[in-house]
Amino acid sequence: MDKDNVTRLMYGDKEIILVGTAHVSKESAELVRQVIAEETPDSVCIELDEQRYDSIQNPKRWESTDIVKVVKSKKVGFLIANLILSGYQKKLAKKLGTNVGGEMLEAIASAKDVNAQLVLADRNIQTTLLRIWRKLSLWEKLKLIFSLTFSFGEDTEISSEDLQELLKEDMLESAISGLRKQFPAVGQILISERDQYLAFKIKNAPGQKIVAVLGGAHVPGVKKEIFKEQDIESISVIPPKSKISKITAWIIPALITGLFVYAFIMNIQTGLQQLSAWVLWTGLLASLFTALCLGHPLSIITSFIAAPITTLHPMLACGWFAGLVEATIKKPTVQDVQNIQEDIFSLKGVLKNRFLKTLLVVIMSNIGASIGTFIAGTGIIRNLL
Repeated sequence: MDKDNVTRLMYGDKEIILVGTAHVSKESAELVRQVIAEETPDSVCIELDEQRYDSIQNPKRWESTDIVKVVKSKKVGFLIANLILSGYQKKLAKKLGTNVGGEMLEAIASAKDVNAQLVLADRNIQTTLLRIWRKLSLWEKLKLIFSLTFSFGEDTEISSEDLQELLKEDMLESAISGLRKQFPAVGQILISERDQYLAFKIKNAPGQKIVAVLGGAHVPGVKKEIFKEQDIESISVIPPKSKISKITAWIIPALITGLFVYAFIMNIQTGLQQLSAWVLWTGLLASLFTALCLGHPLSIITSFIAAPITTLHPMLACGWFAGLVEATIKKPTVQDVQNIQEDIFSLKGVLKNRFLKTLLVVIMSNIGASIGTFIAGTGIIRNLL
């Protein structure tokens, strides 16, 4: 047994055994099996929430994903983040000749073998990702997306030394290693908060002997947090959007609408000119960005028509309409869905994959409409004021 990756703690009358793992390592899976078989614990805690538990139990779940429902539910960004993270892990596992989450699958099977209670000890992944997203500024969000996309696209070899480093990392953190210095909030929420959450769930697991299977990055933090009090409710909620962002979302459309009214009061011709400029800038840029990602002609037309209207309503987005048209006309196939985690790391792959292309149409159309809003809005203000 690799004692370097096994930590024993006493918490009251409970014996807690922390097993640090790399999430794409055959050795880690074997270590997990060995520890659980020898210790025969009352509970086995694993670093998964219900969503990721279902995911590794049913790796083909993507085949039943309805892209139309994703767009309508406004979860495009969340889905993309999940696809990038899971795709990155799949690439690592493929290089190492193993399966993603092998040590977690081993923990699940071994817990059943020794009749231990299985405890899903991690925080909901959507809560984690949204807490990160809400903490970042607009500029930080753009930098993070850029960094994630290009760092994941790199095709590097994995050495034995790299694998040892993975043993020190969390399965989510390993996918964004190197970004914590640029984005302090990422490290705080991704690691520190989850250390607290994991520690709370582990020390409150049933029984007197508990084995916890964790990514190596969590072991030091969880080891300390076990003996502290956690405010679990405060780190389990999704923070609301800031008041400034909410106010801004309504003020800008209201301001533009007011300027249109003012322009028409001044002169009907002036009003028509400003309205035309708004329609052209927002519509043309939204449709241009949709065309840049090779969207269907009807998706491009939809972007042009929807942008001038949706940009004046904070509850609507041009990309939703363009994406729904794209998904309806070019309905993703089962093969597209099966290839998602490989195709997402190259522009060629994204453009040929109908599922990913629909998501790209949603994003690009929204970006074009937003740029058009800025250009047209500043132009109207300059002309009227």
